[in-house]
Amino acid sequence: MALTSFAFQQARVKLVLFKSRLRSVLYGVREAEPELFSIRDNPLGQWIQATLKPALRASTDVRDLEHLVQQMLQTGQDLATRYSRGQIEESRADLELVNAFATQIEVVLTRLEAGVKLAA
Repeated sequence: MALTSFAFQQARVKLVLFKSRLRSVLYGVREAEPELFSIRDNPLGQWIQATLKPALRASTDVRDLEHLVQQMLQTGQDLATRYSRGQIEESRADLELVNAFATQIEVVLTRLEAGVKLAA
């Protein structure tokens, strides 16, 4: 897939989807599936591998994005683990940590998108 505004919009949707699924786990609506927290199996991680890396492999922003996503997924997994151990309120309160990573991810996505538009 070419790097278009639509491609970056897909990444943003995948980010929102992760946060929504995590929130569902922390509010007891669904079970925590291991693939939700795996960068290889998570939809946003898959987008980075299949769409972003082939086009911009050497970019430091791509490496930064991948690192931020990994940190967000690890934090989400930690929250889900805490929830399953009965630390329900604490895990929900720390959703702000995931939101902070999501904000940083959005900044990098915006920077990457602007760079692609300038190069086009």
